[in-house]
Amino acid sequence: MATLPTFFRKTDGGPGGPQVSAAPKPEVVRAKQDPFQLRPLPLEDVFFQSKAIDNTRLVRESDPRAGGRCWSAIGAACLALALCAAGLAPRMANRIEGYKLEGIKNEERRLVDQRRALQLQEAELLGPRQLEQIAKDRNLAPPSPGQVVNLEPRSEGAMAMAKQ
Repeated sequence: MATLPTFFRKTDGGPGGPQVSAAPKPEVVRAKQDPFQLRPLPLEDVFFQSKAIDNTRLVRESDPRAGGRCWSAIGAACLALALCAAGLAPRMANRIEGYKLEGIKNEERRLVDQRRALQLQEAELLGPRQLEQIAKDRNLAPPSPGQVVNLEPRSEGAMAMAKQ
């Protein structure tokens, strides 16, 4: 295992029990650590330094293919826009024509209602009561029975004949 060497040292003994070395080693005297001290963090001893870099003297070279890529992207965008417009144009034209048709139908309904109102007004003005009222206002008298001449009605199939 990769983590075992950090936990088990050669002198401590491992999973298989204590290891005995052939030659006795001198005891290493260790300073007793404070039990309340935190253990060191990983990479705690790594220090980073910032270095000031002056790039003011550098000049960026132009890429000769960049202009071609730009025009290719513009052409592709225009082509996509034209395809979208061609796909949406009939739908928008139908919608606009539908609005125009509804406007014409509304105008027709309004004109039919106006015609009915005018016919009603004409019928009221030409009614017998209204005509009698107008005759009284203008001092007109009804005709006497001898003054009325009834014309002979024409027969449907008869034609006028010229006399010589």
